[in-house]
Amino acid sequence: MAEAILRAAAEELATSGYAGMTMDKVARRAGTNKNAIYRRWPHRAALGVAAYKHLADTHTPAPDTGSLRDDALALLRQANATWSSPRGAILRELLAAAADEPVLLELLRDQAAGGSALNAAWFALLSRGVARGEAPPEAIHPRVASLPMTLLRGEYALRGTPAVPDEVLVEIIDEIFLPLLNGRAVPR
Repeated sequence: MAEAILRAAAEELATSGYAGMTMDKVARRAGTNKNAIYRRWPHRAALGVAAYKHLADTHTPAPDTGSLRDDALALLRQANATWSSPRGAILRELLAAAADEPVLLELLRDQAAGGSALNAAWFALLSRGVARGEAPPEAIHPRVASLPMTLLRGEYALRGTPAVPDEVLVEIIDEIFLPLLNGRAVPR
């Protein structure tokens, strides 16, 4: 039943947006009642974030081109394309609503810090790069893995648009991410 509820909530997010997603609509779409939803998700914000995570986790394969640079650039390009897609519009709406819903902001922060499929993809490509000798083992670190996405989010915020030019993506990987990886082996 949880899967049916998540699927129904994801469909509601896609059709009505977070503002239009209600527990009643999700219950109707899932063929259940609100009590079944509230047993697992205590409020609309928790269900909205879980539904978005369900959508996002099913669409983030880690590229495997045989090159750390090419993998990182492909994953950053994939994230950039997602941000300007209908799925990205849902995330942008959740982030906008978080300004008025502190619990929603907290849940989104927890998801970003936790083990999303995107985080796992960055760790996978770093691990492969280390195995191929393209980066030192010290490069496999949560802050290092999250850096390209943090920089990409900063670009979205500065530009105010849901897409970043490709030359900026290349710069993030070539001028910041890859030099950082190789600098991780330097003793402090």
